[in-house]
Amino acid sequence: QVQLVESGGGLVQPGGSLRLSCAASRSILSINHMGWYRQAPGKQRELVARITSGGSTEYADSVKDRFTISRDNAKNTVYVQMNSLKPEDTAVYYCYANAPIRVGVTTRYWGQGTQVTVSS
Repeated sequence: QVQLVESGGGLVQPGGSLRLSCAASRSILSINHMGWYRQAPGKQRELVARITSGGSTEYADSVKDRFTISRDNAKNTVYVQMNSLKPEDTAVYYCYANAPIRVGVTTRYWGQGTQVTVSS
């Protein structure tokens, strides 16, 4: 089992920045990959960014060069730094973790979500 707790959401003006944090309840060293999805009203949940246990990263085209995902293994925490925010970034952001539950089998855990609103 992995519990994920997100923090850092809020209201920000266009062009501003936020950093979201996702704290895991146990070591993330064995977690295959972690990252962030987001879901805006009336839209499907979409992948924003993810980072593997080896440190490889992947981003949605819409956030490349604006968002940066990172991990701190000592703190069991994954972050996403969001810069140059746009109104279309407004959504509920969900942290996830793909973790092994037994040999050859992984499962996905989700956080409760944190609201990000970009508006003037």
